[in-house]
Amino acid sequence: MDAMPVICLLGVTGAGKTAASLALAEALPGSVVNLDSRQVYREFPVITAQPSPEEQAVAPHYLYGFLPCTERISAGVFAERAHEACAEVRASGRYPLLVGGAGLYLRAFLEGLAPIPPVDEAVRESLEQALDRSGLAPLRKRLEEADPEYAAAIHPNDTQRTLRALEVYDSTGKPLSWWHAQPTPTPQVRPLKLFLEVEQKALHRRLDERISQMLEAGAVDEARKAMDSCPDPDAPGWSGIGCAELHAYLSGGCPLPEARALWLRNTKAYAKRQMTWFRKESDMTAVPAQDVNRIVALASRFLETV
Repeated sequence: MDAMPVICLLGVTGAGKTAASLALAEALPGSVVNLDSRQVYREFPVITAQPSPEEQAVAPHYLYGFLPCTERISAGVFAERAHEACAEVRASGRYPLLVGGAGLYLRAFLEGLAPIPPVDEAVRESLEQALDRSGLAPLRKRLEEADPEYAAAIHPNDTQRTLRALEVYDSTGKPLSWWHAQPTPTPQVRPLKLFLEVEQKALHRRLDERISQMLEAGAVDEARKAMDSCPDPDAPGWSGIGCAELHAYLSGGCPLPEARALWLRNTKAYAKRQMTWFRKESDMTAVPAQDVNRIVALASRFLETV
């Protein structure tokens, strides 16, 4: 079977991936497949910057807002869903555009992930009890000692991924980063990896403006509505940046200006972690995010060779 061509539009949060993906989708034509671990959540289209209904009307979009706040999804399962979506795109005569900034999900999609043995339920329950008893901080410290590579790749307040990494470590004796590095059957895809560059000062300005736009677009009301159906701050959907800070505000934990400042600070820190991850990626072509003509030209040239 010939390898399926997939164009990966990658970049840090706020780099302008959505705009680039829409231009490319119209030019090829292509369909957009989500590669963002937070944009899967149904309750948070504004806070997670999912493409708007108007943007999604430009071209078919897959794997956005399909998961309820109460459910979690692993990188491996997400990769399977993404492969199914890409195959559906090709069957329709269009080209799949994998768009996002989740480095681990990209690795799972392109390389597969090692099959991790089942986790001991007693270990999971013990970790959840430790979380209820002492909070996330001690567990985060344990993860930094047991698996510093994975700890550096996730947000310090990501309860879901911290617990997952520790339960794998405690159940198998191997850190999650070790399992991810194990050889696996390579999926039959041929990727073009385009990294959308943006200058740091400009990015920070855009992130600040974007949070203001999200608040104006109803981010607080969106979070309040989500709390009505899922008030648990440890639910998987609430672990995303913006979601956690607005939950704290609505719970009375901090005033809105403080929540906004923390939201911006955490977003900048996340962008830095994304940059560190993508710098390690091989076969990456960097292109200015605003240079749509070059993005289209690179993609068109790539598709001529497949």
